Amino acid sequence: MSKADEAAPEGVVDKETKGTLDRAASFDGWEDAGRDGTGLKGAELIQAFVKILPNAPGVYRMLNDAGDVLYVGKARSLKKRVSNYAQGRGHTNRIAGMVRATANMEFITTRTETEALLLEANLIKRLRPRFNVLLRDDKSFPYILLTEDKLAPGIYKHRGARSRKGSYFGPFASAQAVDRTINSLQRAFLLRTCTDSMYESRTRPCLLHQIKRCAAPCTGEVTEDTYEAMVDEAKDFLSGKSQKVKAAMSEAMQEAAESLDFERAAIYRDRLAALSHVQSHQGINPQTVEEADVFAIHQEGGMSCIQVFFFRTGQNWGNRAYFPKADASLSASEILGAFLSQFYDDKPCPRQILISEAVTEQTLLGDALSIRAGHKVAISVPQRGEKRDLMDHVRANAKDAHNRRLAETSTQASLLKGFAEVFDIDTPPRRIEVYDNSHIMGTNAVGGMIVAGPEGFVKNQYRKFNIKSKDIIPGDDFGMMREVIERRFSRLVKEYGIPEPNDANIDSEDDAQLETAVPNWPDVLLIDGGQGQLTAVNQVLKELELQDSVITIGVAKGVDRDAGRERFFQAGNKPFSLPPRDPVLYFIQRMRDEAHRFAIGTHRARRKKELTKNPLDEIGGIGPSRKRSLLHHFGTAKAVSRAGVDDLRGVEGISDAMAQLIYDHFHDDPNN
Repeated sequence: MSKADEAAPEGVVDKETKGTLDRAASFDGWEDAGRDGTGLKGAELIQAFVKILPNAPGVYRMLNDAGDVLYVGKARSLKKRVSNYAQGRGHTNRIAGMVRATANMEFITTRTETEALLLEANLIKRLRPRFNVLLRDDKSFPYILLTEDKLAPGIYKHRGARSRKGSYFGPFASAQAVDRTINSLQRAFLLRTCTDSMYESRTRPCLLHQIKRCAAPCTGEVTEDTYEAMVDEAKDFLSGKSQKVKAAMSEAMQEAAESLDFERAAIYRDRLAALSHVQSHQGINPQTVEEADVFAIHQEGGMSCIQVFFFRTGQNWGNRAYFPKADASLSASEILGAFLSQFYDDKPCPRQILISEAVTEQTLLGDALSIRAGHKVAISVPQRGEKRDLMDHVRANAKDAHNRRLAETSTQASLLKGFAEVFDIDTPPRRIEVYDNSHIMGTNAVGGMIVAGPEGFVKNQYRKFNIKSKDIIPGDDFGMMREVIERRFSRLVKEYGIPEPNDANIDSEDDAQLETAVPNWPDVLLIDGGQGQLTAVNQVLKELELQDSVITIGVAKGVDRDAGRERFFQAGNKPFSLPPRDPVLYFIQRMRDEAHRFAIGTHRARRKKELTKNPLDEIGGIGPSRKRSLLHHFGTAKAVSRAGVDDLRGVEGISDAMAQLIYDHFHDDPNN
């Protein structure tokens, strides 16, 4: 499914509009009038396009000589909008630089300006043009899911598409907020959190029932009606009826105490305490805001911070700060407007959006979001009352987050400058990749790569590598490092080509904001290991003809593996150490420890997967339903492996052909 499909709910966008969204998402149907061999560029090229453009709404793209997209924009009239670029006067430095670099333009017409706005947001997120405002942190938000399928309802953390039947509550600002809330809701409502397969296979209550965090509907410790009442209470609480739920629990506790049933009264007391714990972590809960997202922007020092608070069912589900990439010449309202259209490109939109600044084309944006959401979306700037007080609170949070990021960026810049001085690098690196391997006696070997840049760790660019080579002797750290580096840089070469020496991968002309951007190619490789690992890495880079494209540094643990006594290895220099309290040493240790943490976590996840691996998973055509039927019939996978074809045919859902396939899988192997 394309993002256009996700952005256009069934029954909200008609087929013709949806078709336009699909074409734009896949880049089909673009008019490619710029590739006419005239050799025009800049304002002259744009003027040539103006002559053939219609007075119709649509979206345009500006491209450079290499075919990279510089800018994506929308227009009520393509002819009038694009003609503004061709005038060659009255432009800011940013626009003038963009016009000069334009070597081609591409267009698509739409039926309405609203449709053009939706396309623009979709394409900006896909293409990430240099001159647009870009939403950098674009992770999906977690939700709480109360299932509504054939089994007893459970409560879970959920991300991604809402493919499972149930009630969704959120969004929450972070996974930690969801985990904390579910943990408290378990104690308050005793809902199950186990998987369906575990639920169906239980013969006695699990530990969660023993510690009073689950009612154990799996083994009938609670009646279906009683458990359903608990589920309804949880829905009411998450739907904003918390006072009603707490009042009912308090009344039930009082009745139990009056009837001298102190054990039952204690249960209600603990459940009430759990509910209070949930609400204590929700911060402010305004009385007049039932469902809204609240945005405030703060600009200073060439950086913008947008703080968003999420309110659903009258409860505050957390907040998050964003730092969009935007030219310093853009106003707060311009950045906020562009941010909002991208923010809701793949996220559900509430019925009310409160913003700190009036944005251009605010009505148009509201109409576009209403089409996407399938309900009316109101965008407003609070002027008085509780909503104004709430906005002041969000704006103060935006300022605080901005100041913290500014201080962190300044500190990071000084550390990168010191790093460059220590290792005799001409300019401070903007992308440092740190590599580490993890395994136990050579088993479940993985490699981890973390990335650090001007703004700290860039976690969305971390990579993990499952060691695949059969030729590597278990425990051969050098061989593992060679495989990781070869796979990583072979892919980089394939995607971006071999860079020129000291190529920063980013053209920073007329765009000071890009000084904090992280390029595609690393400036420095930091290898967790000594001369042996460094030699292995340099050998691979030489084979790929990349020895002059990146600087490699080895970090070996010091005597007795003590932190602070590390030895550094670099081609052309003798091994050396840094003073124990050197800030650059702490900086390197932090990067190495982060790489170690990431590699260890990846290794543990792979090891856990191997431990829980079921032999039935290796058989093609055996999905969850058939696997469940086999395990229910035979008890264990080992018993399935010993079963005959006739026995396998007797299992529900297993055909004659499938029974023979299962039998052959286990009996063709001489080890079985």
